[in-house]
Amino acid sequence: MSGDRSMRPSAVEACVVHALLLLATAFAIYPILWVVAVALSPGGVSEHSGALPLPNAPTLDNFRALIGAGDADHAWLFGRQLANSLVVALATASAAVAIATPAAYALARFPFVGAKAGVRALLATQMFPTVASAVPLYLLLDALHLLDSRGGLVLVYASTAVPFAIFQLRGAFQAIPVDIEEAAMVDGASRAQAFFLVVLPAARPAIAVTALFAFMTAWNEFILAATFLSRETAFTLPVVLQRYVGEHGAAWGSFAAGAVLVSAPVMALFYIAQRELVSGLTAGGVKG
Repeated sequence: MSGDRSMRPSAVEACVVHALLLLATAFAIYPILWVVAVALSPGGVSEHSGALPLPNAPTLDNFRALIGAGDADHAWLFGRQLANSLVVALATASAAVAIATPAAYALARFPFVGAKAGVRALLATQMFPTVASAVPLYLLLDALHLLDSRGGLVLVYASTAVPFAIFQLRGAFQAIPVDIEEAAMVDGASRAQAFFLVVLPAARPAIAVTALFAFMTAWNEFILAATFLSRETAFTLPVVLQRYVGEHGAAWGSFAAGAVLVSAPVMALFYIAQRELVSGLTAGGVKG
């Protein structure tokens, strides 16, 4: 018992740790509060002169102007752009998980010629910046007549999300003991049944994290979307936000309101999947 008591932090240490955690939390939240304050301020500029980001006359006019925007035909433009982002991000995450899961399982379980070289090649693809592939990807999409389309963006985003997903899920499958699969097959299950009924449930946290990262990458990506999209009705939300900041002026109220709306789905996903994130983030952290 005395050993347990000696390992407990003192009251001073606990206060210092909590103070540092509160300071770090405030440091992270403070810029977000300013964005919310600007979004709720009339005209997009908070007139509050103090250090606290609080608007004097809160209003939802910036959100109404952004959400209610229409095109030349008076169609609901923001709804179309929101749908573009959702469809592209969900399709990218689904394609990445669907392709990467069997590929990662094969790399983790079956030794074959070129397996290690293939893993190194997948890792090498993550070293190149996205902008370096903009020109060849543009030429490919132009040849396939996929510019200004959701399918073209999904194809482009999946080409970068799949290698990362394979590398992440390979480590997760390696962390799952082979014995549980062998025990299932001894009981009469086939290799496919052992994969779907035993391995996939065990790898669910890692799959959830991988899907979330693929969704976030497609949801927040701007450079390629701005390069491949020219029609306003085909824009994704990051491209829409950029339109509010011009060379000669900026509509900061609409920009801040859009930033809040763009962040909301990702925050909701993090909240829903927080339990999976805790175990899934370290699921692929094994050697090999």
